[in-house]
Amino acid sequence: MGKPTGFLEFARELPKKRDPQERIHDYKEIEMPFSEQDSQRQAARCMDCGTPFCHSGCPLGNIIPEFNDAVYEQNWEFAYEILSSTNNFPEFTGRICPAPCEASCVLGINKPPVAIEFIEKSIAEIAFERGLVKPNPPTNRTGKHVAVIGSGPAGLAAAAQLNKAGHTVTVFERADQIGGLLRYGIPDFKLEKWTIDRRLAVMEAEGVIFKTGVNVGVDLKAKDLLEQFDLVMLTGGSTVPRDLPIPGRDLKGIYPAMEFLSQQNKRVSNRPVEVDHRGVPYGDGDLWATGKNVVVIGGGDTGSDCVGTSNRHGATSVTQIELMPMPPKDRAANTPWPNWPMMLRTSTSHEEGCERFWSINTKAFIGDEQGNLKALRIVDLTWQNEGGKMQMVELPGSERDIPCELALLAAGFLHPQHNGLLDDLELEYDERGNVKTTHYQTTTNPKVFAAGDMRRGQSLVVWAISEGREAARAADCYLMGETMLEAKAVSMLATA
Repeated sequence: MGKPTGFLEFARELPKKRDPQERIHDYKEIEMPFSEQDSQRQAARCMDCGTPFCHSGCPLGNIIPEFNDAVYEQNWEFAYEILSSTNNFPEFTGRICPAPCEASCVLGINKPPVAIEFIEKSIAEIAFERGLVKPNPPTNRTGKHVAVIGSGPAGLAAAAQLNKAGHTVTVFERADQIGGLLRYGIPDFKLEKWTIDRRLAVMEAEGVIFKTGVNVGVDLKAKDLLEQFDLVMLTGGSTVPRDLPIPGRDLKGIYPAMEFLSQQNKRVSNRPVEVDHRGVPYGDGDLWATGKNVVVIGGGDTGSDCVGTSNRHGATSVTQIELMPMPPKDRAANTPWPNWPMMLRTSTSHEEGCERFWSINTKAFIGDEQGNLKALRIVDLTWQNEGGKMQMVELPGSERDIPCELALLAAGFLHPQHNGLLDDLELEYDERGNVKTTHYQTTTNPKVFAAGDMRRGQSLVVWAISEGREAARAADCYLMGETMLEAKAVSMLATA
């Protein structure tokens, strides 16, 4: 696709990024403007590879070679038509997706892969700029009313698709603004919130109803919810954070990462910070990293976001520690192409300043006489294979204390909140504590569906969008006996 010899003529290039010493003083997105010619050259690198492994690498089944070809031909309207047929929100995934499609790119076997994420963002932004993204409300309504609980990427995707099918969709969000993880979990320097508002305006014009500040299960009881709606779609996410119950956990200065991040996102949006993203009052007021030694416990994307935010606060030092061993710098042998590679990744937040350590276990939080955190007691680990399972072993003599006045727990999430709505609906949970479903339909109530992290567990935004779309298709079929909503484009490779 694209230019037949493009992959031989052009090198992989991504948009330039603002200087780290400049960008740590604001919360604007870090990528500099790009040109249509830049996008065209990158699209030209897409090969006519016969079997496009990128299809199966993408959780949405995006039709990547075809929209690359349209970009190369500068047919932006057709490119957006192709991309939006599988992805409701390319402006989000074009910014924050780790791009598993690129890991499966055939060109990536022996050259840098096609810059698919960059091309996707280019298509979305040019489509908005040229007025190609227009409200398209359904011509007829089915008379069915659907409640979507939670307005993160899964909920918004489900709402958009169900509204497209002609159902009247109401999205309930317990926070003060729509967006869920996109709004209060992802920093503005990765995803400025005007991108969400721009999309929400289109969805509202198409007929989707949004209600904020409604804690379903409290403000609207489960019984009333089931009586008022023909179908309920649960997309509340995985919200119970993994804790670290070690000595000193009750000291002041230890917080879940999402509490820290959501507060800062509220400040950037000039919103009050008295309550968190769940609508729960903060116990300790404003959280700031300014002038503190910050330790982020957890090596994933959320931990990286804490690093970038702490740098912007003006932390004295930022350290990120991870329980697992340091990944290899190149693709690991046990994750060969076209699998998602296990390898070391350095984020833009790390580039701004951070010490990173692997194979570290936190033994205790150390406090001062006033009950404030002052240090972490850590120990080095070695990992050994015992009976086919990797076991961590502490290295004798490596235990030590490191200064820390702010510890941020970024070790992931366990499962959705059970008490309240889910328990009131008398739902079943799987072995991990997620809502148990059969093809997105809960096992205890046929008119209740679930999608996203609430159903599959903590995952990527692109997976949440895929889940929302697939759940909407299943829900539409339940309501109407059939569905005309798009099915996921699955390649023959993915089904082999």
